[in-house]
Amino acid sequence: MLLERMAVGPFATNCYLVACPETKEAIIIDPGAAGERIILRVQELKLKVRYVVNTHAHIDHIGANEEVRRAFQVPLLAHKADLQRYHSPQAGIALFMEKVEVEPPDDFIQEGDSLQVGTLQVKVLDTPGHSPGGITLDINGVLFAGDTLFAGSIGRTDFPGGSFPQLIQSIKDKILSYPDDTKVYPGHGPPTTVGDERRYNPFLT
Repeated sequence: MLLERMAVGPFATNCYLVACPETKEAIIIDPGAAGERIILRVQELKLKVRYVVNTHAHIDHIGANEEVRRAFQVPLLAHKADLQRYHSPQAGIALFMEKVEVEPPDDFIQEGDSLQVGTLQVKVLDTPGHSPGGITLDINGVLFAGDTLFAGSIGRTDFPGGSFPQLIQSIKDKILSYPDDTKVYPGHGPPTTVGDERRYNPFLT
C-alpha cells in the first residue's frame, strides 16, 4: 500500500493517507487540522479519495473534516457511539484549539464492516475505551489504532465516556490478537508493532 503520515495541529495528530498503489484510490484517516496541507498532498500524489474516516471524534482528529470532505466530495464515516461529539466538538481538549464547526458523519461504521479501496480491504474493529466510539482500522493487515494504543503507552481515559478497563480489554481482545510483526500506526507518535507493545508496553505487561 501507499502510506503517508502527516502530523497536524497543536497535538501533532497523525493524519494518514492510505492508497492502493495500482488504482491510487485512497482513504484519509483522521484529518484533525491543516486541511489545506492535506488536500495539497493528496493532489500532489494524484490520489483518488474514496472515504474520510475518523477513528474517534475528539476534536484533534476531526478538525479538518469539513474542509477535506468538501474538497473531494466523499463520505465521512465514523462510529455511531461518538455521534454526540460532533454536536459538541469544543468540549475537553478543544479548549486548546481554535473553534471549528463540524458536521456529523454521512454514515456509520462498526465492527464487522469493511470498505474496498482499490485493492485494499479496510476492516473495522470496535476498540472503545479512549472514547465510546473508538475504532481501529485493519487495512490489509496493517492496523491504524487512533488513540487506542501508542508506542509504549495507551490512550487517555479521563475524558467523558472514557473507560480504562474497557480500553485495556479492547487492546487485549482486538489488537493483541494479531501476530507480533503486525505494524500499528497510532493517532500520535511513531509506529510500533503488536509484538513490541505486548512485550514492553507498561500498561499491558
